[in-house]
Amino acid sequence: MNFVDEVEIHVIAGDGGRGCVSFRHEKFVPKGGPDGGDGGDGGDIVLRVDSGLNTLSSFRRKRIYRAGNGAPGMGANRHGKNGKDLVICVPPGTIVKDKDTGAVLADLTQPGEEWIAARGGKGGLGNTHFVSPTRQAPRYAQPGLPGEERHLILELKLLADVGLVGMPNAGKSTLLSVLTSARPKIANYPFTTLVPQLGVVDLEDDQSLIIADIPGLIEGAHLGTGMGVEFLRHIERTRVLLFVVDISDTDPCASFLTVWKELSAFDRCEPPLTQKPFLVALNKMDLLPQETIQARLKAIKELPEIASRSASAICISAATRQNIPELLKTLQGLYKNASTNACDIYTNG
Repeated sequence: MNFVDEVEIHVIAGDGGRGCVSFRHEKFVPKGGPDGGDGGDGGDIVLRVDSGLNTLSSFRRKRIYRAGNGAPGMGANRHGKNGKDLVICVPPGTIVKDKDTGAVLADLTQPGEEWIAARGGKGGLGNTHFVSPTRQAPRYAQPGLPGEERHLILELKLLADVGLVGMPNAGKSTLLSVLTSARPKIANYPFTTLVPQLGVVDLEDDQSLIIADIPGLIEGAHLGTGMGVEFLRHIERTRVLLFVVDISDTDPCASFLTVWKELSAFDRCEPPLTQKPFLVALNKMDLLPQETIQARLKAIKELPEIASRSASAICISAATRQNIPELLKTLQGLYKNASTNACDIYTNG
């Protein structure tokens, strides 16, 4: 199934049924009073979060959604049947926007959470409601009201605890497969990962972390180069960033700074992406002699972007699993600290 993270849909709620004009026709009651029933309410359009979904691809095949109309009222004060609601399932992390104004209408994150995207119209009142001292036999009933109609944009932002970022071919997909049960496509050429990948790493204390691997970032990603803007949105919700840098690259410091600058320039996130706690994993250490590894590790640690935040940098090899336990331990501590600080901020207002 293709990964789709933004679609436009048109939702139309059901119209209310018309009220009924009717009069009693009973034996020995020659002039029976009004008995027209009310029309049924139109059905709603409801968005429901389904934890089994992780893409909006199903919306590529269908863009217009209609709920059922309410049935008209009937004689003998019988109420018309309400129109059937239409429930549309969306993945966790779906943001709903009004297409015309761009306003965010809903942010759907919890499994089973529901939001009414368009409300059905109310059914019209039957003629029994319009009896008065001067009008004993009203021949009027209300029409049903039309249902709401909206043009919406659905935007998916993956829900993950840790976001993997780095240049193409830095080894992020290999690392994700080592840390988690995810099985992303892995090959030794740039842009192997063309869609975001999610994986879950199980920790020793019966806890787990959800890790998102987004496709490699290149210069100009924040402007959309290489679909950068579409990919960067998927790390907006993460608590921690894990930079994966190819230490065997000619200039690993320049590679890190390229990604850092793209995150800094991405202005759709508050707080900025570069304000998140982060860890640097210098991958592919199995390809270099120890002397070169230490020199490049020292250079990375001395970068102002890293030194000023006292961020950790760890040399690893995803291919040989060298230093992976140390990486996990550091990552877990960083995440726990970030979660505690977030709770403190929320509690203290």
